[in-house]
Amino acid sequence: MKNKDIIRSFRLAVSLLELHDENPFKIRTYSNAVANLERLEVPLASLKVAELEHLEGIGKSIASKIFELNQTGSFPELDALLAATPPGVVNMLQIKGIGPKKIRAIWKELGVETTEDLLQACENNQIAALKGFGAKTQETIKNALLYSESSKGKVHYATVEKYTEELVTFLKNNLNTDLVAAAGEVRRRLEIIQTMQFVVGTDQPLQIPALLAQRPELQPDLEKSGPFTWRGHETQTGVQVEIKTVVPASFYNNLFIYSGAPAHLNATYNDSASLLQLANQQVFTSEQEIYEKAGLAYIEPEMREGTQEIELARENRLPVLITDDDLQGILHNHTTYSDGANTLATMATYCRDHGYQYVGICDHSKAAFYANGLIEHRVKEQHREIDSLNRELAPFKIFKGIEADILADGSLDYNDEVLSSFDFVVASIHSNLKMEEKKATERLLGAIQNPFTTILGHPTGRLLLQREGYPIDYKTVIDACAFYKVIIEINANPWRLDLDWRWVEYALSQGVLLSINPDAHSTAGYHDMHYGVQVARKGGLTKEMTFNAWPLEKVSKYFEERRIKALAAIK
Repeated sequence: MKNKDIIRSFRLAVSLLELHDENPFKIRTYSNAVANLERLEVPLASLKVAELEHLEGIGKSIASKIFELNQTGSFPELDALLAATPPGVVNMLQIKGIGPKKIRAIWKELGVETTEDLLQACENNQIAALKGFGAKTQETIKNALLYSESSKGKVHYATVEKYTEELVTFLKNNLNTDLVAAAGEVRRRLEIIQTMQFVVGTDQPLQIPALLAQRPELQPDLEKSGPFTWRGHETQTGVQVEIKTVVPASFYNNLFIYSGAPAHLNATYNDSASLLQLANQQVFTSEQEIYEKAGLAYIEPEMREGTQEIELARENRLPVLITDDDLQGILHNHTTYSDGANTLATMATYCRDHGYQYVGICDHSKAAFYANGLIEHRVKEQHREIDSLNRELAPFKIFKGIEADILADGSLDYNDEVLSSFDFVVASIHSNLKMEEKKATERLLGAIQNPFTTILGHPTGRLLLQREGYPIDYKTVIDACAFYKVIIEINANPWRLDLDWRWVEYALSQGVLLSINPDAHSTAGYHDMHYGVQVARKGGLTKEMTFNAWPLEKVSKYFEERRIKALAAIK
């Protein structure tokens, strides 16, 4: 098992122990195990029991459970807890906004054992009547259940990217053709995928069902499939799969048709004809040829959403989109100083060894006590280590940053003296997320106006498929960032991807710089930069307007000039 899967099992054990009102000491033991495991860098699956026992914070009991997890996928205590809990109640532990103790009350006092029954209990006002709940908690539960229901059958792009690439390779090799490609939502790099769609150019379409029968993870839907279209779903994710077979000569026509969003395909390229009509009129040997025939510059698949790309292509004003290779540094990263899994030195050297010029360390600030946020003396301690590492790793540069919490009134949780000690400040909201648009917008505006705020972090706080972000007035927030020269983060974590790509174009139109940041809590998190680039491209982001595509010297100068300006503003 991977470390994250082992940690997930222990987290489940903690929740189940709390649900069953078990001994607090036992709960604390498991909770401490989770905290210690999150800080480990070594792959646990590679270690024997004796080696596990000698890891910091891991005793004999936890070591034996880790070993058993690696052998069997579970351990006796977890099995016993699961056996004593209805499956529906276990599912209820995933609901955002309520913890195991409240779920226990719902289960024991109302006899509710499924999410369907829980939703019905909300509709009947039974939850609000429970002691310690009330109408507000009931509404939170109801909204979380409805959001979860609407998310079924959907996954993050990052979940399917590698699988789609692997399935394309499988089909190419077995059909002995290069005319195989992902299309639809995957090719457009949408943040949420409902259907993995593929186009295959072959004269032998009847081979496809037999080939796919070799893939146990693909379950066909015979009623919805036909001789030229295989439909079904991928069993691990539940995502729908659709494979269209076409004659080789029409491959690029069909790839074009099944890649673009309806608004893109139905857009007119002259006074009356649409791109879809053009693609159906004659055979083309490439997608570039289709756009040429329409008198348009080639539009990258990511941008084929039907926003403003046709107009830009007609006027030959399409942006040269940012690429992974354009990025020069990685800002907004966490270490073991707060809730990261890797040390400061490890995070820095890993970044350097992967070809970057600089890294920005942004551990949590003191208000984030739950994430071991840095109180003032620990800020100084970290800065001393950064100074030492900068001497050792030069010319590679570690910038002293912080992810400062935006408090309820819009202020940051350090005074000006502490804020002035950082090279840059990422300001983010982490608490009291249940806000109406006016309150959330005002809270962000307060932080944007702080002269020490350099970057606005994950502006809506959303967790895709888990939690809707708090509503904000995007234009007002972006306009404020333009006025106060605050960079906006595109949080590259595939569960966030926040700022939403749909607002990138407006930010660029207002002259706002964007920074693609992974919010990495381990070295593995650095690789999420790729997903940030994908959604940034959808919004038309260029290298020039991407702050961390700037070279080290330019970034250093920007940080220093902004810091000097902030110091002058508070005098």
